[in-house]
Amino acid sequence: MKRIFIALAAFMTLSLGVSAQQVKSPADAAKAVDAAEKTAENPKNAAKTATWLKLAKAYKGAYDAAVGPAIKGVDKAQVSVLLGSEKPSSVTSVVVGGQPYTKEVYENRNLYFNGNNILVFIEVTKEVVENSRQKSLTAYQKAASLDPKGSKTKEISEGIDEISKTYLDDALTAYNVGNVAKSSKYFSLAAAAKETAPLNQIDTTAIYNTAVTALMVNDDVTAEKYLNRCKDIKYFEDGEVFAKLGQVYQNRQDTVAMVKVLEEGFVEFPKNQSILIGLINYYLTSKTNTQRLFDLLDKAKQNEPNNASLYYVEGNIHKELKEYDAAAASYNQASEVNPSYEYGFIGCGQMYYDLAVDASTAASNEADDNKYMALMDKANDYLKKSISPFESAFKVSTDKEVRLIIAEYLKNIYFRFRTQDEGYAANYEKYKNICDTKEIPN
Repeated sequence: MKRIFIALAAFMTLSLGVSAQQVKSPADAAKAVDAAEKTAENPKNAAKTATWLKLAKAYKGAYDAAVGPAIKGVDKAQVSVLLGSEKPSSVTSVVVGGQPYTKEVYENRNLYFNGNNILVFIEVTKEVVENSRQKSLTAYQKAASLDPKGSKTKEISEGIDEISKTYLDDALTAYNVGNVAKSSKYFSLAAAAKETAPLNQIDTTAIYNTAVTALMVNDDVTAEKYLNRCKDIKYFEDGEVFAKLGQVYQNRQDTVAMVKVLEEGFVEFPKNQSILIGLINYYLTSKTNTQRLFDLLDKAKQNEPNNASLYYVEGNIHKELKEYDAAAASYNQASEVNPSYEYGFIGCGQMYYDLAVDASTAASNEADDNKYMALMDKANDYLKKSISPFESAFKVSTDKEVRLIIAEYLKNIYFRFRTQDEGYAANYEKYKNICDTKEIPN
């Protein structure tokens, strides 16, 4: 589920700790910045850490003023109280991520309320002071340089961290309201802020999301930069970093670089489906010998001969190549290497089930009765072949959610044959009860 966390995160992101009492009006925030800047212009004051801390906080306060006093997660009535006399210049109905929202437009921000009138997004459209957060970071760095003993390091680091959080929050909002390019920019700024001294932290999520969102808007230069950064810090997102780098090189029609990075990722993450499908597609379309895939797997097996997942991946490759007997043999070998590894059984059962669906679909489009019956017989044979591996998977798995999914497959299969045999009928009732109750008997 990590693949969709960007879209979900905005719904889980709460207020950054700015209460209504702490937020100045835009006019007052601008005055505070002006006063702090004038103080910092005085050479005597400019030599003091406190001067730059005050300036950094004034710049941050200017950004908070643009956000306003509204707090995400509260209802429209409460927001109205927090905003006081401030009223929207327009109110429109919009669709965000396929869901209806009410959008209220203000001078510095847009507020998005969901169908339950809860404030979900705050989108800053006009800053009180231009580039206030970058200016705040610069002021914090200046404060740190005037603090050789580090007495203010904690305060400075906390201030920098708050700025990084605002960028992350804006990135999530931009993504959710459909401005992916802006989202990528804010993710990169969040990552950069996090690495600012003296905080000096690496935000792997922000770095990876910069690349993902850049790739979504065809900004291959940025995507490549941040994906390679992920590799440098050894953040691979279960192999997706290699898969996405492969996509960058594919977009550039650099097949040599694409294959190199996909093979590199395959060695480290042989179970990653994005990498696997990318390699299979390349070898098939280029008419290159697909044996290369098996050679890579064989190298992995030499290092981990008892790793059942490698045989499972081998089965997946054979399946994609439509080598179904070989696929079944590999899936079975995965189960032999590790009898408690449910995915060998699942892979085999899923393959036969999918073949049954394909045959049944073909039959439904067949006008010739004899051909129709032949295809239905084939579908039934495949379904019956899927029973044993699915039953084995159900027995050995210790994951309740996985077992419930398997139970759903078995329920559907036994339903198909329930009138043919009492055993089939009994098993249909067994798995139907499991699916209905979501309870698995001991």
